Amino acid sequence: MMILGAAMTGVLDVLWHGIRDSLLMAWEVWWALVLGFAISAIVQAWVPRARIERALSGSQPRTIGRATGLGAASSSCSYAAVAIAKSLFEKGASAAAALAFQFASTNLVWELGLVLWVLIGWQFTVAEYVGGIVMIVLMTVLLRAFVSPALEAQAREHATRAGTGHQHHMAGAELPWRARLTSASAWSDVAHNFRNDWQMLYREIIAGFLLAGFIAQLGNGFFESLFLRHAPQPLPTLESVIVGPLVAVASFVCSVGNVPLAAVLWSGGISFAGVLSFLFADLIVLPIMVIYRKYYGGRYAVRIVALMLVTMIVAALVVNALFSVTGLLPTGPRPSRADVFGHFGLGYKFALNALGVGIFTALLGLTARRGATDPECGMKVDRGKALQAQAGGRTFYFCSPACREAFETRAGLEPSTSGGADAQGGADAQGGADARGGLAANFPAEIPNSVGK
Repeated sequence: MMILGAAMTGVLDVLWHGIRDSLLMAWEVWWALVLGFAISAIVQAWVPRARIERALSGSQPRTIGRATGLGAASSSCSYAAVAIAKSLFEKGASAAAALAFQFASTNLVWELGLVLWVLIGWQFTVAEYVGGIVMIVLMTVLLRAFVSPALEAQAREHATRAGTGHQHHMAGAELPWRARLTSASAWSDVAHNFRNDWQMLYREIIAGFLLAGFIAQLGNGFFESLFLRHAPQPLPTLESVIVGPLVAVASFVCSVGNVPLAAVLWSGGISFAGVLSFLFADLIVLPIMVIYRKYYGGRYAVRIVALMLVTMIVAALVVNALFSVTGLLPTGPRPSRADVFGHFGLGYKFALNALGVGIFTALLGLTARRGATDPECGMKVDRGKALQAQAGGRTFYFCSPACREAFETRAGLEPSTSGGADAQGGADAQGGADARGGLAANFPAEIPNSVGK
C-alpha cells in the first residue's frame, strides 16, 4: 500500500507540475498571442485579396510573390492554409503558387513571430521569417525534380473531384483606410476574423502548451540522450535538423501551437537549426499528410511531402549558416526551465496581459453584438453582411454559399437562386455589398428537426 501510495503521489505531482508549467507558459505569451491574432485579423480584413487570387497561375517570380503575399495576409492555421491552397490550385493556381501560399501562411504571419520573440528570442523570429522566404525559393527551384507537369495535371483533376470541406472565409470589405478606422462595420470584419482564427486554433494552442508543460517534466537528461552533444560539427547540426521534423510529425501539433514545444526543445539542447526545422515542419504532421492524399492523390501527396521535408531541412541549414556567418546565432547559456515557463507577477507582463484581455474581450464583444452563428460550420458571421436563408419563421446566416447550400440540402429546401455576396463570407471583393434583401428564398414554414444544431 505504501508503494502504491508513493506511486500515486508521484503521478499527481507530475500532473500538477505539467499543468502548472503549461499555465505559466500561457501567461508568458498571452498578450503576444492576442496582439498577433489582432494584427493578423486586421491584415485579413483590410488587405485586398481578390485581384491577387486571380493571378496565381504559372511559376514566375511575380506569381510566387503574389502567392507569398496572400499567404502572409491570411490566417496562420495550417489546416486552413492547406484547404485554401487546394481551392486556389483547383481554380488554376500553379503547384508552386499553392505551396508558396502554404509556406507563407504558416511561417510569415504576425502571431507566430511575436510568440517566438517572447518565448525564445528575436533571433528565432527573424530566422522564422527568413527561413519562410528561403523555403519558398527552394520549393520553387526544386519543384520539377519532385513533381512533373503531368503529375501536377493529374493532381489538379483529383483536386477538382475531391471535396475541400469547410474553408475559413475571411471577412473584409473594400473601404478607404481612413474610413476603416472609424467604421464599425470594418472593425466588425476584424473582430470576426479574430474570433474565427481563435475558434480554429484554440485546440492546437492548448495542446501545444500542455505538450510543452508535460514534456518539460522529462528533464534535460532526456533531451541530452536524444541529441549528439560532443560529436564534431556538422554531425550534431545534421542530426538535429532531421530529428526536428520527426518530433513535429509525432507531436501532431502545428501552427502557433508548436512554439511552446520549440522552446522546450531549445532549452533541452537541440541546435538552432533543429529548432527551425521543427518549426518549419508544421505542414507535414500526420493529419495534414492524410489531407494531402485526399485532395491530390497518393503519388502527388508523397512527392510534395518529400519536397517539403527536403526544403525544410535545407532551409534550416541555410539560415543556420547565414546566422553563423553574420554572428546572429544565439550565444551564451540556454534558457532554463524557469526562464521558458516564467512566473506570475504584477510587473509589466501583468499590464500587457491585462491589455490582451481587454483587446480579446472588446473584439469578441463586437462579434456578439453584430454576429450570428453559421448553423453549418459554427463560424461567427456579421448579420449585416452574411448570406441569409429563411426557414421555419427564422433567419439563418451563413459564411459562404457552400454552407448555405449544405443547410438547404439537409433541410430539403429549394436552393437560393438570387445573387449576393461571394464565397468570402458575404463582404469581400465586391466592396462588402450588403447581403440583405433578395437572398432569402420562399422556404416552407416548417423544416426538419435534423436542421438544428
